[in-house]
This record gives sequence, C-alpha cells and structure tokens, in this order.
Amino acid sequence: MKTRVCIIGGGPSGLLLAQLLHLQGIDSVVLERQSREHVLGRIRAGVLEHGFAALMRLARCGTRMDQEGQIHHGFLIAHEGRLDRIDLHKYSAGSSVLVYGQTELTRDLYAARERMNGSVIHDVQAVQPQGLTSASPAVTYRIGQELARVDCDFVIGADGFHGVSRQAIPPGVLKEYEKLYPFGWLGLLSRTPPVSPELVYAKHPRGFALCSLRSPQLSRYYIQVPSSERVEDWSDEAFWAELERRLPRSVADKLVTGAAIEKSIAPLRSFVAEPMRYGRLFLVGDAAHIVPPTGARGLNSAASDVHYLYHALLAHYQNGDDTGLDGYSAKALARVWKAQRFSWWMTNMLHSFPDALAYDQRLQDTELAYLFSSEAALRSLAENYVGLPF
Repeated sequence: MKTRVCIIGGGPSGLLLAQLLHLQGIDSVVLERQSREHVLGRIRAGVLEHGFAALMRLARCGTRMDQEGQIHHGFLIAHEGRLDRIDLHKYSAGSSVLVYGQTELTRDLYAARERMNGSVIHDVQAVQPQGLTSASPAVTYRIGQELARVDCDFVIGADGFHGVSRQAIPPGVLKEYEKLYPFGWLGLLSRTPPVSPELVYAKHPRGFALCSLRSPQLSRYYIQVPSSERVEDWSDEAFWAELERRLPRSVADKLVTGAAIEKSIAPLRSFVAEPMRYGRLFLVGDAAHIVPPTGARGLNSAASDVHYLYHALLAHYQNGDDTGLDGYSAKALARVWKAQRFSWWMTNMLHSFPDALAYDQRLQDTELAYLFSSEAALRSLAENYVGLPF
C-alpha cells in the first residue's frame, strides 16, 4: 500500500489530522491497534479550548459539537467551605471553553472519515515504523495472520504513551522528562443531572474532587485517591459518600446520585519526550507528552500539535516549503511546556500530598488566597485555561 502520510493511532488526534489532510487532497492511512468499539468506549476529558473547536470546524466535523456542546464562561473553585468563581469571559478577553465529551468528538471524526471513504484500519498488530531517516519510510504491521506494509512520505506517531512510535527514536536521540504523582483520579460517570452548570474544582483536606459534566443528563465526577487504590475497592455508595464529604454544603446538598455507567482510576503523570521529530517521524499528543488532567490540557495540547503539523504538511505539499516541518518539534514543545507548567501549578494548588509539611499546606492556602486577591493572577489562570494561541 502506498500513501503520503501514514498515521499510527486512531484516536482523536490521528483522525483529526487525517481528516484535515484529506480536505486538502493529501491522502493518508490510519492504523489503530484496537477495534473501533474499543476506541469509542474510552471515557476521557470533555473541556475543549477554542482552538480545538476551531480545528473541528475546519475539519467539517463541528456541527454536532456546536449543537450539543455547552459553552462555559467560567468555573468554580471550592476551598475552606466556600465557592469562588473564575470568570473566564472577563479575564481572558471574552474567551470561553466548550464542554463536549471526547467520545462524542471521536464519534464525529469517525463519521467524517466514513463519509469521505478515509482509510482507517483497525485491529493491527506488530506495527513497526521503518526507514525513518530515509526519503522513503514505511510502516509494517500484521492483521490476523497477514503481513502488510504501508510505504509513505511521512509517519505520524499518534499512538499514545504506550505506543510504538516514540520507541522508534533511538535512546541516544530521545530525552524523556517524567514526574509521577502519588495519587490518581477515581472517576464515575452517571446518568444524573450535574450538580452545577459549571465545573467545580474542590480542594479539601481529604483530597481533591471535581464535579464535571457531559450533558444536562450526564455527569462525570472525580475524587483523588492513593495510587495504590483499585476500582474494585470502591462501591458506588462509597464513592458518592466520599465525594459529598469533599464538597461545600451548598454544593453537596444538590448532588443527585445514581448507578455508575463507568468507573475507572486514572494515574496522574507529567511526561515530555524531546524531540518530537526524528527523520520522517513526527510525534503527536500522548505519544510525546502527558499532563495531569487538572488543567484540562491533555487533549488540547494534542490539538496544537495537530495544528502545527497540519500546516507544516500543507506547506510541504502545496509550496515545497519545509520550514514548518523543520521547526515542528521546537514550536510544538514550546507550547507543550507551557501546558505542563499550568497543569503542574493547578495540580499542586488543589491536591493533598501525602508527604506535605505544614509549611507546604500553608503555601497552598496562600496560593489560593493570592489568586482571588489579584486580577493579574486571575488573568493568567483564565488565559491558560481557555488556551494559549497556537
């Protein structure tokens, strides 16, 4: 098989890039290790910055997002038994975020690839990028008992943290930065009305909590748990009771509980791989960087990678200009590290750390007090939360 761009990974990043390229006449093949049903079964974040929403519209995939997504002009931080609101619209020059579940977003991208007869191959095994420093790279894979090969101009690694793409970069070239947190987020999805029309981030001595939503009838809640915890250790009743303890009374009294549709624990990790380019291989999204979900930067950071790479490939094929490809890694990483800083700051300000000193706890309290006493601090938070410019 011959194509211009071979994309390893059929999540939202890979599908979005394939869709954008297709609309410009640049053909691609997407290889995905899992089945389509498995990909659509993943429950992930749902806070989209305006730049990501604009990319979806550019890809002609934004109709349902604009109809069903909820525009949020702010969010709430609960601390010391009270609620303070972050006015995103006021402190970010009129910007906002769009709440729309990643599962639905991925569903829209799959539908678009089907309408355009885009090539997405599922259930591939033994994927192996080859010849990445040559002018003619390739990707081999196995599907069932059959061996196959894709010859291409470029290979895009959008296959996540555990994928093969990053591993194809030699150890002497690749440098990795990582921070593991001693806790995770236990998340519960329920068919219940959200406790608040805006997200509620809660700082509590027992641990962090987040009240989020997917729609007016679908809620997503999280509580901080030790990294050693297992989902099996938590009944629905135990989850709801612990969540209620961590919320201010004014919020907890509105909480509607129900059976879990899905329940899982996500470990918290900060990770960056440099460079994001090796020869004809370009890394995108979780293959190159991961952030704690506290600041809603994960999927949005992947979107900026797609933005830079799409325009770079467009310039290459339409104008013979490789400036964007040559500068992709440096440009993408500059924004990635800003997202890392913001996510690290939000995580440290709102979570309980098991080894924290009394001094550390006082600094946390002071950080929040300063935030709500300074318009400059509020502008900084809002600017990062709605998304820095691409």
